[in-house]
Amino acid sequence: MSNGGDDIVQFDNVGLRYGTGKEVLSDVSFTLYPGSFYFLTGASGAGKTSLLKLLYLAQRPSRGMIRMFGTDVITLPRVRLPAFRRRLGVVFQDFRLVPHLSAFDNVALPLRVAGVAEQDLVRPVTDMLEWVGLGDRAEARPATLSGGEQQRVAIARAVIGRPDMLVADEPTGNVDPDMALKLLRLFEALNRLGTTVVVATHDLHLLRKVPDSLIMRLDKGRLSDPTGALRYPPRRAAVAP
Repeated sequence: MSNGGDDIVQFDNVGLRYGTGKEVLSDVSFTLYPGSFYFLTGASGAGKTSLLKLLYLAQRPSRGMIRMFGTDVITLPRVRLPAFRRRLGVVFQDFRLVPHLSAFDNVALPLRVAGVAEQDLVRPVTDMLEWVGLGDRAEARPATLSGGEQQRVAIARAVIGRPDMLVADEPTGNVDPDMALKLLRLFEALNRLGTTVVVATHDLHLLRKVPDSLIMRLDKGRLSDPTGALRYPPRRAAVAP
């Protein structure tokens, strides 16, 4: 397993259980490399959402070690967690939009938290809403949007700040196939800018839409590595420019 500056996330023998129940994740070890695109697959109940919670720091493991951006996040003081979370973009399965904010203000939220001036965020937020097909819904509140529209607002919010890592839980589950492909292309574009992308999906058709993607597969809480890329840097990362 690599160390230092050439990995963005490192799990070492991580286990997770809720309360006194049996482990939902067992002996999970992998390394995620900067600028790579990963699909996380597995049957319903395999542990995908639990693994994502560990990745976006919403849950601490029951055992094992997790390093992110070169830092042990398990022992990280809680006061430092918000700064780490600002480096992450997260698309939740249940969207988690702020109900009293418009679509525009939901998407603008990460930029405002980061201190971007109002005059500097109008154009990127407007452009992002246009890109996901919601330019005419900028002032709409979440309750007036369809499930697919809410999904697109959630994705726009997650990617607007060009995070170091994007974690998406079934991001195409509420949109039609054409919009699903368009959203994947958005993730690819972000990936080309250097963001590490992790997309959890049960839709195996999506895997063929991103040729350079790497596959992580969960089965009953254990991780398999069909592309062999979780132990070694992706080929394209190892090739000199």
